[in-house]
Amino acid sequence: MALMPVSDALAAVLAGAEPQPEEMVVLDQAFHRVLARDVAARRTQPPEAMSAMDGYAVRASDAATIDSQLTVIGEVAAGRPFAGSVGTGEAVRIFTGGVVPAGADAVVIQEDTVADGKRITIKEAALPGRHIRRAGVDFAEGDVLLRKGTRLTDRDLALAAAMNHPQLPVRRRPKVAILATGDELVMPGSAPGPGQIVYSNGYALHALARQEGADTIDLGVAADTLDATTSGIRRARESGADILITTGGASVGDHDLVQQALKAEGIAMSFWKIAMRPGKPMMHGRIGAMRVIGLPGNPVSSYVCAFLFMVPLIRALSGRSVIHHRRERAVLGRDVGANDVREDYLRARLELRDDGTPIVLPVNHQDSSLLANLAAAQALLVRAPFAPKAEAGTPCEVLLLPV
Repeated sequence: MALMPVSDALAAVLAGAEPQPEEMVVLDQAFHRVLARDVAARRTQPPEAMSAMDGYAVRASDAATIDSQLTVIGEVAAGRPFAGSVGTGEAVRIFTGGVVPAGADAVVIQEDTVADGKRITIKEAALPGRHIRRAGVDFAEGDVLLRKGTRLTDRDLALAAAMNHPQLPVRRRPKVAILATGDELVMPGSAPGPGQIVYSNGYALHALARQEGADTIDLGVAADTLDATTSGIRRARESGADILITTGGASVGDHDLVQQALKAEGIAMSFWKIAMRPGKPMMHGRIGAMRVIGLPGNPVSSYVCAFLFMVPLIRALSGRSVIHHRRERAVLGRDVGANDVREDYLRARLELRDDGTPIVLPVNHQDSSLLANLAAAQALLVRAPFAPKAEAGTPCEVLLLPV
C-alpha cells in the first residue's frame, strides 16, 4: 500500500465527523464545554445608568464652575436607589454601582469636593456623563455574546452568569477508549523482567484527550493474542466509545495483531501507513459510529500521531468552531538537512529573540522512542516532503505542543 499524505489521512479521519448531541449543564459544570447554540443576553447590563465612582450625583450645569455649592438631599448605594430626583442646586451622595438618580447627569468624585454637613463645594468642574456607566454599556438584552462552537473559558462563564443564564446548551463530551497492546508492557512501579518495558503511552493519551474535552475509558493492556486484542475492541464498542485508540501492534510483524483484530470485528480500514515521520504505521477505520485510530507503539510516534489526528477528531465531535492545529511562523535556530518522501515533525525547543521572534531548535536526537526529548520539546517543526536543506535563520512553521 502506498504511503498516504498527511493531509489526505487527516481528511479521512475527519470525514463525516458530526458534533455530539446537545445537553444542558449548570454553569459550574460548563467550564471547557463546547456551546451547542448561540447564547443571547437575557438582560441589559447595566440595566440603568450607574455611578462608576464614589462621589456625588449632580446636574452638570450646577457644578460647571469651581466653588459651586450644592445641597446634599440623600444617598444612593449599590442596590439601594434614591426615590426622589435631583433638582437645581442639589446633589445626592452616591457610591460605586449606585443607580444615578433622576435629574442627575454627572458624578463629581468625592476627592473633587469639600463636604461641610449637608453642603458640598465643587473643586473640579463636572462634565455631562462623566463617571456614569450608561444603561447597556456592557451589553443589551438580546445581544448574542457567546457563539456556537465556543469552548467556554472561565471568563465566558462569568459573562454567561451576567447574561442571566444558570444553564448552558453544550455538546456531549466524546468518549475515547484507549487500548494498549503488548506482552512486553508492565505498569509503572513494577519490576520489568527481561525484555519488558514500563507502559507509558496511555498516560499521555488519556491526558491529551481529556485536555481536549473528551471523557476517557481505560481498556488496559491486551496480551499479544488475537483473542485478547479482539476482546479489547469489543469492550470499546460495548462502552459506547465514539473513538477507539489502540497503541502498539500497528505494524506487520507476527505479533502485531491490531489490524487483524480490527478486520475480524468488521472494521472497515480507510488507510494504513502514512507519509509522515514519526508515525508511518498508523491505521484508521470505523465500525458503526465508532471511529478507530491505531497508533504505533513507540512513545513519540504514538503521541505525535494522537496530537495530529486524535485531537482534531475530538474537536470535530465536540462541535468546536476551530478544529485544526494552527501553524505558527518561526525561524530556524540551526541548520536542518533535506527531507525525504515523508512529512517530518521534528521535536524542538523554542527560544525568543530580543524582538520576540521565536527561534526553533530541533532536539539532537529524533528517535521515536526518546520520551525525554519529547517531554523537553515545546513544538513540532514541520518539514514538508522533499523539503531542501535549510540553514539557521530560515523561516519555518511549527505546531505548538500543549502546556
